[in-house]
Amino acid sequence: MSRIAGLLIGPVLAAFVALGGAQPAAAAEGGQREPHAPSEGWSFDGFFGHFDRAELQRGFQIYKEVCSSCHAMKFVAIRTLSQPGGPGFSEPAVKSVASEFKVPAGPDEKDGSLVDDVGLLRQRPAVPSDHFVGPYANEYAARAANGGALPPDLSVIVKARHDGASYVYSLLQCYEEPPPEVQLQPGMHYNPCMAGGQIAMPAPLVADRVTYDDGTAATVEQMSKDVAAFLAWAAEPELEGRRKLGFMVLFYLGVLAILSYLAYRRVWRDTGH
Repeated sequence: MSRIAGLLIGPVLAAFVALGGAQPAAAAEGGQREPHAPSEGWSFDGFFGHFDRAELQRGFQIYKEVCSSCHAMKFVAIRTLSQPGGPGFSEPAVKSVASEFKVPAGPDEKDGSLVDDVGLLRQRPAVPSDHFVGPYANEYAARAANGGALPPDLSVIVKARHDGASYVYSLLQCYEEPPPEVQLQPGMHYNPCMAGGQIAMPAPLVADRVTYDDGTAATVEQMSKDVAAFLAWAAEPELEGRRKLGFMVLFYLGVLAILSYLAYRRVWRDTGH
């Protein structure tokens, strides 16, 4: 009996840990300031966590008006902005966002040419099924425009950093004047939340950098929280759907475990133990 119970309960516990387990906080190393979450925490943390639609829409506004001037998000499809579990934009709004980008048009239907009459690569307006287009043509152009530094793609930046959204949230607010003993390298800025305390990106956020459509005050803390939440969603657009599916699987396994136990008791009720 104990072996049967272990076989039934083991997958349930493993699924619960995989779906709802929180990432362990990374300890500060070498004087690096440890990232922290907002005082109220993240709405999407935990097994039953979910994204705040208004927060995601504000975060997208920050990405669009501030971050996208340097950072790409090439692994995220534009259509996900209107899908369940995301910011909840309408389809016309998503089409409008897509139309702001240009993507390669492919070969011409008549002669198969990839370039136009003046020798430039043929392009067309993006559609929702296309991915977000970065601000630079290639890595060399990105480095040339940023003093040799390569702005990271933000598609999965939350998954690529310890503490995820809390890291982004803290980093954006952590810019300070360097203490006397710190010598900054040319073109670098002091940020104790960054490994080594120096970062090539200047502080991107200042109060009222954007004007939110819903009237929310655009403080640095609020903007940092909103864009960190948006990037957490961008890294895993199917999070809410996965958790709902996980809950149904756990419910099914729980019912199956009970039925299996009752069947066991019924089949072996007349057998001595």
